Amino acid sequence: MTIDAELAPLPDTGYVYKTSWRLGTPDMDEEYRLRVDGVARYIQEVGAEHLDDADATDDQPHWIVQRTVIDVHEPIVWPDVITFRRWCAGLSTRWCAMRVQLEGANGGRIETEAFWINMNKETGGPARLTDRFMAMMATTTDEHRLRWKPWLTEPATDEATLDFPLRRTDVDHFRHVNNTVYWHGVHEVLADSAAIIDGPYRAIVEYKKPITLGEDVRIHTRTSDDAVDLWFVVAGEVRAAARLTPR
Repeated sequence: MTIDAELAPLPDTGYVYKTSWRLGTPDMDEEYRLRVDGVARYIQEVGAEHLDDADATDDQPHWIVQRTVIDVHEPIVWPDVITFRRWCAGLSTRWCAMRVQLEGANGGRIETEAFWINMNKETGGPARLTDRFMAMMATTTDEHRLRWKPWLTEPATDEATLDFPLRRTDVDHFRHVNNTVYWHGVHEVLADSAAIIDGPYRAIVEYKKPITLGEDVRIHTRTSDDAVDLWFVVAGEVRAAARLTPR
């Protein structure tokens, strides 16, 4: 997959996990639309449910996400019930690309894909997926030699910056800022980008190096005719990058 490519379609066969719940009022914006940070939290929770459904939580409970892609084709608007479908779009022995489709009962569709790495919490490095889990995930993809390639590699600019203060509630069990928290920063910028948010758009966050509680984080942004770029910067070092583009 490349930065502009369409996400893999819902397969006709294989192991696709399905669940649903109501759009929560804390996750909607001023126009009642599901925000991107809400999408990020939802797909993380669906992932946890999927692991449990696959009876894989005990074997491989610790995962980190390297990149998340969110394609908003049509916003999901409160009040609504969202149906989630999650399946594997590519895997290797230590990581996998997981698709989640969100569909509102009253309309709206959001497609996502995330690059998840199975972690050994004791060593801090990637851990091998179990053969059983790999066999289940392989039922929805022919890509069994998935490789990591970063997409957002440009250095940060100083065109515009804003503070991104951290809270203790932002930290996860790895003692890092949880991946979903970066999407709060993305929403801050996206909410002021009417040319993007008023139509179908793609939002990408790519994680470079963890952020920990107490670090001074600033978001650097650059706006062009066809994209808005963001960088989460600590002491001059880019810890994560994001890009917003109309579709």
